[in-house]
Amino acid sequence: MAEFVDADNAEAIIARIEHKSQKIESLLKRSKPVEALKTALEGSPPNTRDERCKSANWIVVHRALMTIKDVDGMFSSLDPEYYDILMKYLYRGLSTGDRPTCDQCLRIHEKLTERAGLGCILRALADTTNTV
Repeated sequence: MAEFVDADNAEAIIARIEHKSQKIESLLKRSKPVEALKTALEGSPPNTRDERCKSANWIVVHRALMTIKDVDGMFSSLDPEYYDILMKYLYRGLSTGDRPTCDQCLRIHEKLTERAGLGCILRALADTTNTV
């Protein structure tokens, strides 16, 4: 079971997320949305129950997700190790109720389910420890 970071270390986690955000913006400026998404998903979810950290990381992942135009092409470059965590973030995106976010999450969800199978959905929903 993962060790969770206490609230005192939340600032350090947020600083790492801000650094990750800068790296993602740089990748997006160079038209590398899949690399940006990989970077956003790396180290997710942060080992904390602090909602500020989870929200900050969601913002970073959301930024990268919304730039993906070629979903099929994304999966040809995205390693399977990212599938389960991506599924978790797709559900977080769907929970926002924001139309463009939901549309994008549903497009990706369909392709991810085809690629990773129903087990990916079950693992994302059943994992109550590593929530995003």
